[in-house]
Amino acid sequence: MAKGTLLYAQSGGVTAVINATASGVIAQARARKVKVLAARNGILGALREDLVDTGLESAAAIAALAHTPGGAFGSCRYKLGPLDRDRARYERLLDVFRAHDVRWFLYNGGNDSADTAWKVSQLAAEFGYPLSCIGVPKTIDNDLAVTDNSPGFGSAAKYTAVSVREAALDVQAMAETSTRVFVYEAMGRHAGWLAAAAGLAGQSPDQAPQVILFPERAYDEAAFLARVDKVVKKVGWCVVVASEGIRDKDGRFVADAGGGTDAFGHTQLGGVAAQLAARVKDTLGYKVHWTVPDYLQRSARHVASRTDWEQALAVGKAAVEYALKDMNAVMPAIVRTSAAPYRWKIEPAPLHKVANHEKTMPAGFIRKDGFGITAKARDYLQPLIRGEAPLPWDRDGLPRYVTLKNVAVKKKLPRWEG
Repeated sequence: MAKGTLLYAQSGGVTAVINATASGVIAQARARKVKVLAARNGILGALREDLVDTGLESAAAIAALAHTPGGAFGSCRYKLGPLDRDRARYERLLDVFRAHDVRWFLYNGGNDSADTAWKVSQLAAEFGYPLSCIGVPKTIDNDLAVTDNSPGFGSAAKYTAVSVREAALDVQAMAETSTRVFVYEAMGRHAGWLAAAAGLAGQSPDQAPQVILFPERAYDEAAFLARVDKVVKKVGWCVVVASEGIRDKDGRFVADAGGGTDAFGHTQLGGVAAQLAARVKDTLGYKVHWTVPDYLQRSARHVASRTDWEQALAVGKAAVEYALKDMNAVMPAIVRTSAAPYRWKIEPAPLHKVANHEKTMPAGFIRKDGFGITAKARDYLQPLIRGEAPLPWDRDGLPRYVTLKNVAVKKKLPRWEG
């Protein structure tokens, strides 16, 4: 039995399959006879010494995590600053690690989480504390560098493509006497991957979504309205998919919720669909409906991609193996080894090449007119939404999910007042 404790934490917005990663981590650690603690509400739980003992959960409950959405241990949006500015917090983390003999720290999140894991590894090395820090990939925005794609994205992409295709059938049926234009707002602050995934719903420019707006391209209202008008006159109706983060030529967000910034310094967005719908109605006179699926995009476990689910499990298991091999400051990355047939594997990637880097849509994935995806994008995206992830259903017609006991371990340090 390896000596020491493994600490696992979830960070940022959760996904339909982040608990599959947690399940992979815990099951693999148990197989290696390693004790696993989980931080309640991400890095905040580690700072507060609010840790739960996963060893008190049954094997069946851990297995059920693999098909349960949300974040089983709670997550948070909380960013630690540079080492020199936030040194007290980082040292507090090391104090907690020492108190509970944590030798392996697995942080399951996106760019900022990779940065935190990297910085913690640096401080541990400075203090001579034996600690392996592993970043575990997760994001529905698909904006993590180095990895081919991010666990969580494939399921959100599948939900988006399915929802847009189904909504398009509704709009088409009602267009003659009712709604002519439907606007769907997809998550994506700087990267248009989810909006692009909507393009899988149709096979030609006349099929929905006939208009996609990407944050990688400056929003041109005149061109947008002209395109919508042209589609409606030709097809009879139009479905628009817009990333929440589209900006005008001056770099201003088209939708700014006016709520300041979050813990990561991100402007609060929301309402781009409503704004676009209003402009279409006021300028073109068409009846418009719009929707903001928001959290539904990342929580829709009932339509999760099997590819995504399998990759989420795989990165969790690989993270444990990397940790137990005393690998440090790395992340299990997905490598696409074959496009047709689709094949992939997991390889370690240095955290410093992931941390705070952002992967946006390649120019070759966006059509020249800026309103749709190319064949290259379709070839990249399509394998990621394939298959249906296993999900048990109860007799009441609802999915069978699990809630863990999450029994806290006894605290050994003074209360954190940070």
